[in-house]
Amino acid sequence: MIVLDTNIVLDLLVFDDPATPALQAALARRELQWIATPAMREELARVLAYPHIAARLAYDQLGAAEVLAAFDRQVQIVDTAPRGSCICKDPDDQKFIDLAVAHRARLLSKDHAVLRLRKRLLPLGVHTARALEAPAELI
Repeated sequence: MIVLDTNIVLDLLVFDDPATPALQAALARRELQWIATPAMREELARVLAYPHIAARLAYDQLGAAEVLAAFDRQVQIVDTAPRGSCICKDPDDQKFIDLAVAHRARLLSKDHAVLRLRKRLLPLGVHTARALEAPAELI
């Protein structure tokens, strides 16, 4: 299982970031089960309306509805996880940490506050990284 923060989702679905091919391939082959909560989807919808993101979508002739549809096709929506013992300095990122801990899932994030918790999350079964580098990381 994998949890993706909103910046990683944008990299994957909007920006076609060069760090995402292994992740894209693993999701396409269903080697990874991407999980998210309704609040994570709502956050993505809100972020897609930010002026700089909306400008990028317009440039790429892509609509927010298309991005949300791609999200919906790939993700399994699950219940909100209870607050865990590992607390993030950024309250907006807590939902990603809690979900990863609850499901012992890999967590991909570009947020420094999340990445600083890497060592504290490992004993809780959560491997945290900025990108999925290679299929071997799926294990």
